[in-house]
Amino acid sequence: MIFVPLPFVVALLLSILLIRMLRMEEWSAPGRRLFLALIAAYALQSVFIGLRWGYDMLAIMPLQAVLAAIVAPLSFASFADLTLGTPRPLSRQWLHLLPAIGVALAFACWRDVVGLSLILLFIGYGLALLWISRSGADALVASRLDGAFLSYRSLVITAVALIGSGLSDVVISLDLYRTGGANAGAIVALGNVIVLLILGAAASIAGGTQPEQGIDSAPPSPALPTEEDDAVASRLDSLMETKQVYRDPELNLNRIARKLGLPARRVSVAVNRIHGMSVSQYVNEFRIRFACDQLAHNDMPVTSVMFEAGFISKSNFNREFLRVTGTSPTEYRRRERAPQPAKETALQAFVSR
Repeated sequence: MIFVPLPFVVALLLSILLIRMLRMEEWSAPGRRLFLALIAAYALQSVFIGLRWGYDMLAIMPLQAVLAAIVAPLSFASFADLTLGTPRPLSRQWLHLLPAIGVALAFACWRDVVGLSLILLFIGYGLALLWISRSGADALVASRLDGAFLSYRSLVITAVALIGSGLSDVVISLDLYRTGGANAGAIVALGNVIVLLILGAAASIAGGTQPEQGIDSAPPSPALPTEEDDAVASRLDSLMETKQVYRDPELNLNRIARKLGLPARRVSVAVNRIHGMSVSQYVNEFRIRFACDQLAHNDMPVTSVMFEAGFISKSNFNREFLRVTGTSPTEYRRRERAPQPAKETALQAFVSR
């Protein structure tokens, strides 16, 4: 029976995911190419892991180590670009190749430090991602608002996974020292499955095609609003009501800030302090109001209303609709279209309570 290591299966799944994403036009955007490179790097790393631990090919170890030194910086660079108004061109990302060059030189000159270097590299970049996450979802100004919280959660997951990968290398080193590597293969295989889950999250970030599941994280308790906050919030309300920019499915915090001529952080702080919510929730409330008006006054399918309002994910639309109105789009339309006497009876019943 042919032995197919688990990492090869993971590599195949990642390759299929990569091909599928390459066929989508939105993946050609500069800010999303790093995520494509990240997926490709994980797929190749899975192949290297399979060759090393499945068939005991020790000659692959230098390539495996160098690629690992690329994966951690690439993960950081991919998410860091989401915090920028304009993603850095790939030609300016060369600094993230320095760790890989250092590991390659270490393999040639001083192999004993390679393991420790990779551990520190993964933990260091993981901590750097956690540092980015301290400002919350609104820090990801280039992330589409429809999936801003998913982007944030994926960032945190990736950060924890990088730190966990560094710590797992410590466990593998101890196992090699104590038992000669009796359990190392199982540890690597389990870690590779976790990597697959991380890549699925990273893929969702890059394309923004997957909605977040669950309840939005509440913003931190806002400080007392200032007069400047009031002015910014008033300008933002006017922009939403007169220009209906919320109907843009690719809208993000950076685009809103540019339209107002303000820093993204200033807009985020004003929304948090004045409205007590994130920018994503604020924009989605405008979208839901628009959707409610459309559901009540025309016969467009619910899916068409969803797109017209600026949503691209049905599950996200339904979740936000429930959060704002307390009911589903279909039930809302049914109630609004109910005969007038029935609506009056319902109102009288409510008042008489």
